[in-house]
Amino acid sequence: MGGRDTGFRHWLARRWQELRARKPDVQDDSVADDIGVVRRQYLESEQRFRALLESLPKVAVQGYDRDRRVIYWNEASTRLYGYAASEAQGQLLEELIIPAPMRELVIQAHGAWLREGVEIPAEELELQHKSEELVPVFSHHVMLAEHTDNPLMFCIDVDLSDQKRANRELDFATRFDSLTRLPNRQTFEARLDETIADCRRQGVGLALVYLDIDHFVDINDALGYEQGDRLLIELTRRLYLATRSSDLMSRLSSDEFVIAFPGFQREDVLPQLVHKVQQVLRAPFLMNGSRRQVSACLGVSLYPDNGNTARELIRNADVAKNRAKLDGRGSVWFFDQQLHDELLHQHRLVDRLERAMDSEELSLHYQPQVAVGSGRIENLEALLRWQPADGAPVSPAEFIPLAERSDLIHRLGDWVMETACHQRAQWRDAGRAIERIDINFSGRQMSRSDVFQRFEDCLARYDLGPRHIGLELTENVLIEADDRVLEGLQRLHHLGFRIAIDDFGTGYSSLSYLKHFPVTALKIDRTFVRDAPDQSEDRAIMEAAIFIGHRLGLEVVAEGVENLEQFTLIREMRCDLVQGFYFFHPMPAPELERVLDGLLVAHQDGSC
Repeated sequence: MGGRDTGFRHWLARRWQELRARKPDVQDDSVADDIGVVRRQYLESEQRFRALLESLPKVAVQGYDRDRRVIYWNEASTRLYGYAASEAQGQLLEELIIPAPMRELVIQAHGAWLREGVEIPAEELELQHKSEELVPVFSHHVMLAEHTDNPLMFCIDVDLSDQKRANRELDFATRFDSLTRLPNRQTFEARLDETIADCRRQGVGLALVYLDIDHFVDINDALGYEQGDRLLIELTRRLYLATRSSDLMSRLSSDEFVIAFPGFQREDVLPQLVHKVQQVLRAPFLMNGSRRQVSACLGVSLYPDNGNTARELIRNADVAKNRAKLDGRGSVWFFDQQLHDELLHQHRLVDRLERAMDSEELSLHYQPQVAVGSGRIENLEALLRWQPADGAPVSPAEFIPLAERSDLIHRLGDWVMETACHQRAQWRDAGRAIERIDINFSGRQMSRSDVFQRFEDCLARYDLGPRHIGLELTENVLIEADDRVLEGLQRLHHLGFRIAIDDFGTGYSSLSYLKHFPVTALKIDRTFVRDAPDQSEDRAIMEAAIFIGHRLGLEVVAEGVENLEQFTLIREMRCDLVQGFYFFHPMPAPELERVLDGLLVAHQDGSC
């Protein structure tokens, strides 16, 4: 981009030199006139040129004579390099703004231009400020009157500091976490792959710990995001203090960190590594003026046992961490092949379940709830069943938790609602002597913002109301319910819908939930019913639950009644309804219709 000034000023300079070199006669007035015209034009051009240079407030321009001494220094040069014009005047270029390693090259380049016409190319440079700090610039050079005795070189420099700063910030943002300043996943994976290669050459192992802060969302919700950020920054500081310079760290997501420990040779040091990470969390964190204890679940994977690449190790440590979370706060899990096989099985099962929803492999079975006093069928519970076309049935205890973790639970929930309502409308239209079908709602379903609207819309499509359909919720759904869920349940309660707590006694039971939530029924969990005849503690709990339920005006149902001994005990406790194999197995709609029509009767051995 370097070049010669071939414009008007350059032409004027050459013309001025030509006229001065001539030996005109005294009578040659035309020559004198020409000289005067050219001189005026040259001076005017000089003024315009200087005015142009001064009008460029962000472009630093310096002029140098043939010895590279400053003859011109505009205000932008002062701002860029720190020297006032009076300080710069007469100073050598190389001693003023050229860093020492570049000085000889600059002198040679300037000489080559003067002697051989080799132009100095325009390029990005780092020149020297008065403070000796380096300044990034784009520098362009122009030589005026280069073929005369007084050539002038002008340097035109554009400050690149803002651009370089923006590039550095962009580069940082793409490679690091802005809050903790830790490498992000992409950067961490690249560095970890390099470290794994070093471990392979040295014949040593590597441990990767995946850390997930327990219930971090609750901290953000209760104390605010600013306090949550402070926790993350403090945790990062502690991890730095607890690790070696050769260890690697990254923040992968909001509340998830990974730490790689390269170089260990014996697996007996693994407990020490895990303990080191756990110790980081042992001391309370100061948040919002109070001390708060924080825990985290840890998943651990090993090189080379659990993977040969960064991505494999991170994925497997994540799998182990997720398994640890099932065990509760502060748990640790080491990845192994069995865990991998279980994960693979679950992944395939989720895929099969998704296909099953489209291929009519799902069905609803209905289990009657029988009045203890009369033996009459009062209500039904809708229970989801999966019978694959090419294999054995899959238990709801296996596929429903998977559906909740994969978000298929929303599609399943909609399917159950639609199928149960359709069946209830059919039985109503056929005059079947049946009251209500109860549908189970999981906590994940309740997290959906439009769950109540979808429920009411489904009822409206089939012209059903509170006497036709009820809801069953686990205790944990109520415990974790927010205001939206509570308001939705209260609305349904006021409309007359039955709302039962399922598996009562197995969750984080609290009598306050029976007082504050719109509950109409309790279903005592089958584990208490099963052991009540032989275990005095279970019998006492069940008897207390029935007593409390009745005092609160709630209907009480005993689940899992399988034999006469259990039924007799429940009847003595004056429970309202029983549900279990002692009377009826869950059954498909056609079989239940035969029961309702009197073609089948319940037997005390549980068959019908």
